[in-house]
Amino acid sequence: MKLRPLQDRIIVERIEEETKTKGGIIIPDTVSKEKPQEGKVIAVGKGKMNEDGKLIPMDVKVGDRVLFGKYSGSEVKIDGEEYLIMREDDILGVVEK
Repeated sequence: MKLRPLQDRIIVERIEEETKTKGGIIIPDTVSKEKPQEGKVIAVGKGKMNEDGKLIPMDVKVGDRVLFGKYSGSEVKIDGEEYLIMREDDILGVVEK
């Protein structure tokens, strides 16, 4: 992918939820699913400028697993893959293991 987000924007690929529970029960596709609110950061911009003209670096980096709001970002399709482009402010948290 050759897309570079500008300023404090990031590109996120949604991570699909498991269709099987921890106990091994398979969840059928007929159960209404919502779009996942967790994703993997694919690309990040350089950061945002403050009033003094200084660059504020991004807190997230490529490869981070992040949580975001249900209606966050703009959906785009690039090379047949769906991504979200959102501002860093839309990120609720980073999932750490």
